[in-house]
Parts: sequence; C-alpha cells; structure tokens
Amino acid sequence: MFNVEKKNITLGFMPLTDSAPVIIAHEMGMFKKWGLNVSLNKQNSWATLRDKLHLGVIDAAQMLAPMPIASQLGLYGQKSQVITPIILSRNGNGITLSTKLYKKILTQQNTTKIDMPFSANILLNEIEKRKKEGNKLTFAVVFPYSCHYYQLIEWLNRSNIALSDINLLIVPPSDMMPSMQSGDLDGFCVGGPWNAKAVREGVGITGVTSSDLYQNSPEKVLGLMSNWQQQHPQTTLALVSALYEACQWLENIPNRFEAARLLSRSCYLDTNIDVIAPSLLGSCLTFNNTTPRKIPTYNQFSTLGDAEFNNPGQYSGENIANLMKESGHISSQQRAELNIAAIFRKDIYERAINSPKCN
Repeated sequence: MFNVEKKNITLGFMPLTDSAPVIIAHEMGMFKKWGLNVSLNKQNSWATLRDKLHLGVIDAAQMLAPMPIASQLGLYGQKSQVITPIILSRNGNGITLSTKLYKKILTQQNTTKIDMPFSANILLNEIEKRKKEGNKLTFAVVFPYSCHYYQLIEWLNRSNIALSDINLLIVPPSDMMPSMQSGDLDGFCVGGPWNAKAVREGVGITGVTSSDLYQNSPEKVLGLMSNWQQQHPQTTLALVSALYEACQWLENIPNRFEAARLLSRSCYLDTNIDVIAPSLLGSCLTFNNTTPRKIPTYNQFSTLGDAEFNNPGQYSGENIANLMKESGHISSQQRAELNIAAIFRKDIYERAINSPKCN
C-alpha cells in the first residue's frame, strides 16, 4: 500500500464508453483498495475538462492522448505542464455519415449497398456537386488535438480529399448525434456510444472505425499536472495502480456486459445499454436493424498478462507528436524541441505496476 499524500481526489471524465476504466475503478472498489476516495466529475466538453485540470479545479482527468502534448505547447488554450502516467484505452472511435447523405451516395452510385469499411472516395461526387453550388460537406470532431481529428484526416487523405474540401467543426461528443439529426452535420468522428446511438436511431451509418485506420493507437490517457504529481507522488502511484487494475478487469469479456450496465447509469453515460454494449463486446453497429461488423479490437483497455499495453512509453508519445506535425498542428521546430519522455511518464507507470499489490 502506498502512503498517499492526498486521499480525497476529484477525477474528471467524459461520458464515453472508453471512460470505463475510471468508472469501473470507482464502482468496483479499486480506488478504495489503493487508499483513495475518488469523486468522479462528469464534463460535457474536452476543453472544459482540460481547463479545470489546468486550474486545479480537478486533480486528475481522463484525457485524449494528444492533449498532454497540446497543453505543454499551449495549443488551443493555456500553456500547462500536463503529464500522463498510464494509457487507459486504445481504438474506440468511428466515422459516421448521416443516413441522408448515405442514401444520396447510394443513388449517385446506382447501388443498394456499400461494403464496410468504406473509403472516403464515396464522397467525391457529392464534394464536386457541392463545390459547383458553392457549398461543402460538414464534418465534426470532438477536439482539434485528438485522434478523432487525425483519423478523419487520414481517412480523407487516403482518397486524396483535402481538409479544405469540407467544413470541419469542433462539437462535444454528446452533441454529435443531435447535430446530425438536425441536419447541421453530414458526418463525424467520435467515440462510443455516440456512433451506435446514431445508428440505433436511424440518423447515421457507421462505416469506419479507428481499428480500420490506426490499429492500437492510444486513445485515452490519465492526465495530471506535473507539479501536482510532484507534490503527490504516492497518490499518483495509487491512482495508476487502481486504473491499471480496472483496465485488466475490463479485458475479461464476461465483465464487459456488467461494465455496460454500470456505464448506462444517469450519473455516467445516461443512455441505453444497447448502444453502450456493442463496442465493448467487439462489434460495430453499421446500419439500424442489421448484423453488426465484428471488430474484436473496437474498445481495448489492456492485454491480460502484458503490462506494455498501458505503458505510456516514449514510442506512443513520439507517434502522436509525429501525427501532430504531419497535420500541421505543430512546426518542425516544436516537434524537435518536445521532450516526450517528460510528458509520457513510463517511469511512474512502471513504478506503480511493479508494486507488490499489482503483481
């Protein structure tokens, strides 16, 4: 047991399927086991969650994997020293087109169905049509510095579609489906359960997942302020140990349905279990009332017996930084000056999981 410096912790999270490690650690008593009394603080947008962490309103946060680097550089907000001592999940995102757009594409291609995963070249006719009308397709991602952004750009690039060919908005995850329903969005890249919810309600068609684009890409991490970690080193180790245990628990498939039940509660995702469970159980809802695609790696939280999965090693951070540079988010000089090892803290992670109680 660690001699925690601070027992009462406030941890911010977003109502997403891959918030499961945070919620499971709370509900299944893992935080308590490690001597922590953790209060979970649900947020509506990634920017708000980040700002609260920066300002010390919350002690820790579930964050998008690129966010600690973006915070370090002061991108889209205050320059702050954020670190991550554990990867909480990999994969988990999907690209969904509106049902209205999908039907229009079927008509343009004179077909009744397009194979999944579909490439972005199915958009080419509609993009050209709208250019002539002085208009563009409108897509959304959840945050500028996110794997959602890089995955959507990668999907478009593979079909030689430039970002300038579409309108791209930043929309909070829970607002994606209503925005598509109202006709404001033609497509989006978001994490679960919002793709599945769009499909269940007949609003969208999910044709691509992050597993189709960047297999095993880090998605969510634990974010801490560097000075907070320095003041609370033992508390940090306890947090990492509890979350690692939760990630391991989630790798037992029989536990996943129980996780979906807990996530569906109003204090967490506040949505039906039938939109939460599919991705947890390795399937992607594509069309309403049809057989889902089998994607065993849709939501990944750990690998049983392999501690490297959750290790925030330099390799993961370097890959994310390279994506940020390739997309034009950071300059070559910023990339060269980044000290990834000081942000992605493999040393803290390894200390935590090598403690006697984690083995």
